[in-house]
Amino acid sequence: MAYAKNGSVWGVDAVAIGAILVVGMYLSMFGISRAIEPAFAVQMWTLFAALLAGLIGLVGVMGADKARAPSRYENGVIKAGVIASMFWGVAGFLVGLIIALQLAFPDLFYFSEWGFTNFGRLRPLHTSAVIFAFGGNVLIATSFWSCSARAARAGWGLVALVCVLGLPAFIVLAGTGYLEGVTEGREYAEPPWYTDIWLTIVWVAYLLVFLGTLWKRQEKHIYVANWFYLAFIVTIALLHLVNNLAVPVSAGSWQSYSLFSGVQDALTQWWYGHNAVGFFLTAGFLGIMYYFIPKQANRPVYSYRLSIIHFWALIFLYIWAGPHHLHYTALPQWAQTLGMTFSIMLWMPSWGGMINGLMTLSGAWDKLRTDPVLRMLVVSVAFYGMSTFEGPVMSIRAVNSLSHYTDWTIGHVHSGALGWVGFVSFGALYCLTPWLWKKKQLHSLALVDWHFWLATIGIVLYITSMWVAGVMQGLMWRAYNEFGFLEYSFVETVEAMHPYYAIRALGGGLFLVGALLMAYNLWRTATGKEPAHERASDVPVLAAPVAAE
Repeated sequence: MAYAKNGSVWGVDAVAIGAILVVGMYLSMFGISRAIEPAFAVQMWTLFAALLAGLIGLVGVMGADKARAPSRYENGVIKAGVIASMFWGVAGFLVGLIIALQLAFPDLFYFSEWGFTNFGRLRPLHTSAVIFAFGGNVLIATSFWSCSARAARAGWGLVALVCVLGLPAFIVLAGTGYLEGVTEGREYAEPPWYTDIWLTIVWVAYLLVFLGTLWKRQEKHIYVANWFYLAFIVTIALLHLVNNLAVPVSAGSWQSYSLFSGVQDALTQWWYGHNAVGFFLTAGFLGIMYYFIPKQANRPVYSYRLSIIHFWALIFLYIWAGPHHLHYTALPQWAQTLGMTFSIMLWMPSWGGMINGLMTLSGAWDKLRTDPVLRMLVVSVAFYGMSTFEGPVMSIRAVNSLSHYTDWTIGHVHSGALGWVGFVSFGALYCLTPWLWKKKQLHSLALVDWHFWLATIGIVLYITSMWVAGVMQGLMWRAYNEFGFLEYSFVETVEAMHPYYAIRALGGGLFLVGALLMAYNLWRTATGKEPAHERASDVPVLAAPVAAE
């Protein structure tokens, strides 16, 4: 990572990345030549085009050979992450609205000759785009701001850029595959084997940047937010590698066989599935909470000791909660009970973290009246508390017998996804944009207010309609007449859902409108003509050797 004499910062990392791109292009051409399925050939051409674009971009950066002064900051990488986050957020919310409308109006965008417009193809595209593209880019950008790229020497910049651009490349490859019907059929783990390999490379680069920065840091103390970020990165790597162990059918096919079978495969999948929620959508975003709420409120964390208890309890308990997804299945009952027990125990650390986040505003509650960004961050913590109360309740076997397979689960997931993950992400992006583009404030706080209320009303409409619909579904499915036959046919339960599906689509539409207002607000903030506003921590410093620790 050493600097060249002319000030260029690209060195061994550029050579290594170029080699990976070239090898990837060769392997994709090999896959094209061996393809036995048209969908696989299209996937390999997509991969080749993405890698070629990356190689051209790499050569362009190196050819420019711009002298760059050594700096503590890699804000360009974080800017790319903010832009990617907003793009994929809007795209994912739009696809979510389309499939919500398709459930209410089944003929919408249904063409028998065009399978890629159907619900079954669009649904995994929505989940992957929102969770991994939007949420993943938010996590990378915010973690780089709070630790990695803020503290790393500029030589890490190219590796960090691989993370920011490599993750959307993964989504493009996986998403185009979904539209063609290419899927593993595993919740949150639908991408085929070759996209899993690419994601592994991206994740290793992410881990290297983060660990390298912690190793070279000038501040000995590691702030608690970075504990959560590191736990999220390491655990997701473990989950991804184990759950996606598979044997490809051939080098010319997207299909593969899981290394596990039967109930072991189901248990491994939901060990992954629930902990993808627990560590990707919870631990990572708790890092955002612990950094951005104190920063925006200009208050210290309420209790550092509580934050450490929150961290270790969450890490030790969450990893065991997955079996509660497999109640009333072939999984041994002791394993089901284990998952239920640890899920209930998660109440304690989860609510401890919620209390810590909310109490950080002690002495600063008045700021909620004038700062809509802080209001959005605080409401996200309230949704975190609500979701982490509802989840353990739904893990109880008796409750799960009613809720499982119903839209109650959909309401629960989206109360966490839209209320917790969405709001804390929006708040972080609202904070980052003026900081990164050196603006005194956002273009319009009024638009943030509009976004807050549109999104809040949309979330309330969404989750309440799904709660009512889910409970009604469960009760209708278990209703018997006096002759011992089912009272309602399945078609009757589907028909009863129609008004609730329409309300859900309305809520999703309001959420999307709010996101569009946000995208406009951030764009106007970044491109505004006001003079640059230098924050004290943004002033560049001359390179200095890092003291040995």
